[in-house]
Amino acid sequence: MHASYVLKRLLQIIPLFLAVMVLVFVLVRLIPGDPVSTLLGDRATDDIVARANKELGLDRPVIVQFGLFVLRMLHGDMGDSINLKVPVLRLIGERLPVTLFLTVYAAVLGVLMAVPLAILAAVRRNTWIDGLIRGVFQLGLSLPVFYVALQLLTLLGARLGWFPIGGYGDTFGEHLYHLFLPALTLGLNLAAVLVRTLRSSVIEVLTAEYVDFARAKGLPGRLILSRHVLRNALIGTVTLLGLNIGALIGGAVITETVFAIPGVGRLLVDAIFGRDYPVIQGLTLTFAVIVSLVFLATDLIHARLDPRIEHA
Repeated sequence: MHASYVLKRLLQIIPLFLAVMVLVFVLVRLIPGDPVSTLLGDRATDDIVARANKELGLDRPVIVQFGLFVLRMLHGDMGDSINLKVPVLRLIGERLPVTLFLTVYAAVLGVLMAVPLAILAAVRRNTWIDGLIRGVFQLGLSLPVFYVALQLLTLLGARLGWFPIGGYGDTFGEHLYHLFLPALTLGLNLAAVLVRTLRSSVIEVLTAEYVDFARAKGLPGRLILSRHVLRNALIGTVTLLGLNIGALIGGAVITETVFAIPGVGRLLVDAIFGRDYPVIQGLTLTFAVIVSLVFLATDLIHARLDPRIEHA
């Protein structure tokens, strides 16, 4: 892979990041209410509210607030949380590993479910097995994430008691155990997307001439599938998986709230209800950076699988 292609993709992230900074600053201030009123309540006098606004810099013109926000970001300073009185970077550093663990866990579960079932559906296409697999995952795709989360929590957590209904645990094994239900919730949604795409790709590749040539040479079916079919069929699926990492992080906001997981998703929900501007801005920009890096990694993997992309 050429270094110029990697550099080109890195430079394309900069304007995207600047646009996200402007967008998140504007959107945060469009949320009804303000941090001081939420923090002090309705009984605070005008003098106390004015003093709090001055201490937080919220009495300055919006353009000045934006300039200070950009300067802080350029120096790697996201400010302090208005409600928790601690640096935003520290909060994110404490909570982000939990959300990343959940996202990777969900992605692994989703891929482990999707790949074998998509191949089975493609190989047995137009049979009852194909119909059953497509029907189940189509149903999963149509159900909202919070509904699936609540059903799994109620059935496997509360009624049967097989898995915890909240928390994160202290060891790696406990993380896997405590996060299984939320990861399964997100993984099922991801698998539903991947099965449909990968099944179509495998069917398309199975009808290619070079696959017919491999059959004519007498190669075993499993060898044809692993050597000739999967590599080409996975190219589009890798791209789709990368694009859905952003959706997984968005879904983590819901699942962390339902399962009471101490990640950045739950922190973001609390910050929105508390009108905690620095936390909302810091978390949104962090999500943007993570998603951009995932997209970059996806493009590089895609280019590695199909070198023609570098010259497109």
